[in-house]
Amino acid sequence: MFARRDEAYARMDADALGADYTEDAVIYSPAGGVHQGRDAARTFRALFTAFADNERRVERIIIDGDCVAEILTLEGTNLGGLMGLPPSGKHFKVPAVFLYDLRGDRIVRERRIYDFTGMLVQIGVLKARPA
Repeated sequence: MFARRDEAYARMDADALGADYTEDAVIYSPAGGVHQGRDAARTFRALFTAFADNERRVERIIIDGDCVAEILTLEGTNLGGLMGLPPSGKHFKVPAVFLYDLRGDRIVRERRIYDFTGMLVQIGVLKARPA
């Protein structure tokens, strides 16, 4: 399943990624709050539009029964704008952990954990003051 998702992600196939979720799935994301069901495909479309060169490198997958932890790095360049703002042309790179609960071969719950604020600073959407 995760090899298939990696291939769909590389093809930027939001519909294939969305098809991996159950109708009653719940997706928690720092980028957009809580999403329900196969509506997750919408979040992938927005990602692929904003970061057409996006890349995710999976470092490790840990499976414990129906629970999966995926440790990865996310990166891309803001080429398509984000949150109604014009493209900045700036690159980001953040570590991430995605946690999944599965029901059969479908995702019923997903929690995406990554530094969304740090990503926004890297692409120039937010300004950060030195500490």
